[in-house]
Amino acid sequence: MKTHLKFSALYLFISLGPAVQAQQKPVHPDARYAEAEIVQQKANGFKGIWYMNQPSNDEYVYKYSGGLAVYPANHRPFAIYSKEVDKTFFCFGGTDDTNSTLLHNVSYFDHKTKKVANPVILLDKKTTDAHDNPVISMDDQGHIWIFSTSHGTPRPSYIHKSKKPYDISAFETVKATEIVNGQAQPFNNFSYFQVYPIKGKGFIALFTKYNKAGQRVIGYNTTRDGVHWNEWKVLAHIQSGHYQVSAESNGKVGVAFDYHPDGKGLNYRTNLHYLETSDFGATWQNAEGAQAQLPITSTQNIALVKDYAGEKLNCYLLDITFDKRRKPAILVISSKGYEAGPDNSPREWTLFRRRGKNWTNNVVTTSDSNYDMGSVYVESRKVIKVVGPTVDGPQAYNPGGEVAMWLTKNRGKTWQKEKQLTRNSEMNHSYVRRPSGAQPDFYGIWADGNGRKPSESNLYFTNRDGDVYKLPRNSSDEMITPELMK
Repeated sequence: MKTHLKFSALYLFISLGPAVQAQQKPVHPDARYAEAEIVQQKANGFKGIWYMNQPSNDEYVYKYSGGLAVYPANHRPFAIYSKEVDKTFFCFGGTDDTNSTLLHNVSYFDHKTKKVANPVILLDKKTTDAHDNPVISMDDQGHIWIFSTSHGTPRPSYIHKSKKPYDISAFETVKATEIVNGQAQPFNNFSYFQVYPIKGKGFIALFTKYNKAGQRVIGYNTTRDGVHWNEWKVLAHIQSGHYQVSAESNGKVGVAFDYHPDGKGLNYRTNLHYLETSDFGATWQNAEGAQAQLPITSTQNIALVKDYAGEKLNCYLLDITFDKRRKPAILVISSKGYEAGPDNSPREWTLFRRRGKNWTNNVVTTSDSNYDMGSVYVESRKVIKVVGPTVDGPQAYNPGGEVAMWLTKNRGKTWQKEKQLTRNSEMNHSYVRRPSGAQPDFYGIWADGNGRKPSESNLYFTNRDGDVYKLPRNSSDEMITPELMK
């Protein structure tokens, strides 16, 4: 029988019996242990997970919250294009009618018919924590891989592989192992997973492991077959840990990361760093080509791109991609602090790019929440787009808002709002995600949700022209025609 979480419940007792409960502290739902249940049935529509984190006891209610089906920025990718079948396969954090549990859903957009497949529910994660959202990948043979992440160590992680290439109807569980201290151990716990297939080599994945002090340590691992993983290697562990975002282009993998200064708590994150590898993780360099000695442990290091700490600013990592020359483009938000509200404004969206031997940075726009998240698209040498919830929405200063498309035609020096994609919405739109190999007719995907109270959450996608399509919450059709939003 499923355990149903009511929206108002912030703390639960572990079910260990009255005598043991009396000696236990309340356990937050996010930290609740649960083993997932294999489902593998049709979802009958697109229902996104609603999630909140850290009540703030003010008018904004939470540190962040809303429709977080394709959250967080540190999970990637949520969607991947296959030219062999002309489909974009995608996954998302779904739920049931009462938002009682997190369901890992898999679907695809057929570029020939312009229809989407009714999602398959692969897994019931037995939590409502959107940090456990899945990510998707594809091997050289066309098999779909779903990596089901976990928020820290309380719950297991899972790996599944489609039984047939380019087919989402049935998956098999992969009993993966990783090398730990020279021995093969179950590979069943990973957080903030970011995975890339490298043709002829296998997968390289960047992800986080939590140490005993609860610090987020970032590193990477490789595998030839997705089953046998090598030894996890630490990229960086500066003071209290990191977040990271990454991208891949023709075998090159780049990673941008921040750090948590000691003594300030994990809500404080600052500085921007960058490293890259072109040899499947054998060596790592900064953007100038200087080789890094791993792990990086000092605040003064060759990976540093921007010293936000010196300006007493937080740095929130949004997106990273490569341009046509395989040079990195990194999008971040900076602000004065983690709390919601106007006091920590301006929240500047800044794009960092390589120009010659130097980093350049230009402000794209501003928005009203640290947890507004969008994606960057490098169209050509001079033309770049950013799509994200940069226009104030109905729940001001909560994550998301109205989605807009920003354009530069001079390499990022100046920006203009090309088009506002959503308007007059009842709920904030948030976390616009770019598919790997994004195509013009399925350019970005996101969800909406109320920023200040539990709500339903719907999923949307846009084409490159900024036309928005809504995916239906309820449908029994095998292939579904999306609704064009007016």
